Amino acid sequence: MKILRHLARPVSVLVSTAVLSLNLYMPAAQAAMVTTDQVINMVEATAARNQLQATLLRADVQQALLDQGVNPQDVQARVDALSADEAAQLAAQLDELPAGGDGLGLIVFVFLVLIVTDIVCLTNIFPFTVKHCR
Repeated sequence: MKILRHLARPVSVLVSTAVLSLNLYMPAAQAAMVTTDQVINMVEATAARNQLQATLLRADVQQALLDQGVNPQDVQARVDALSADEAAQLAAQLDELPAGGDGLGLIVFVFLVLIVTDIVCLTNIFPFTVKHCR
């Protein structure tokens, strides 16, 4: 019994110190309000991006890109780099194409996007573009 009383004080100090140090280390939680519009925009952007990726995975689209001299992996990387608004706009233009059409408008649009990003030195795909990179 004396041994327990003799050890109780150092053990209680050690446990108290451990509990206090764990409580002091806890980082503060950050919270912010998420509006319904933000959630809807995020879901729509994800759906638009998935639609674009599904279109680019089609064999006929990949063949058309290869016929134009564009690497499909580069196009996929560009689609991944689009902002939410750009992805939604591109998906909306894709929806406006006639059903069963050849998708020439989409291919031309993607080609133009690739040329513009090449000119502003974001990529180096086409050797015929004039670059003013530093």
